[in-house]
Amino acid sequence: MSQPVPPPGNPFADGAYPAAPQPAPVRDNVALGVLAALVAALVGGIVYGVVAGSIEREIGWAAIGVGFLAGFAASKVGGPNRILAVAAAVFSLGAVYLGQLVGIAVIGSEELNVPFAEMFFQHFDLLTQAWNESKDPMTFLFFVLAGVGAFGGARKAAQ
Repeated sequence: MSQPVPPPGNPFADGAYPAAPQPAPVRDNVALGVLAALVAALVGGIVYGVVAGSIEREIGWAAIGVGFLAGFAASKVGGPNRILAVAAAVFSLGAVYLGQLVGIAVIGSEELNVPFAEMFFQHFDLLTQAWNESKDPMTFLFFVLAGVGAFGGARKAAQ
């Protein structure tokens, strides 16, 4: 018995099958991922500080967002390396601290009627002193939230 003849115009005639999709190339550039995490953390920290200073309070989800941004950028650019998640978490801690200082500088510059740049760069010692005097358990909770966000962002980008 002979095999049936496929109708004309059939792309699977003669045993032709579509090629299996190729896996995406694995990104594995740790240095570029660390750089991306640093840049994302700095940008996120500055935005976090400006928002916190403008509304004169900190927001927990914004701290998570800073960490998530750093972790996501690190893994998206550098690949699924766990070192990138740790680097993003460390950078996000620094970014939240920077954001808290920026927020204090925004508030101080408005209250004292001095430019933000002068407040931040020429009176940095006063900012750190104000941060030390105003820190409470919630301050450190924001650090934890940023670190958790960094690991979450790295995991999401690696999927």
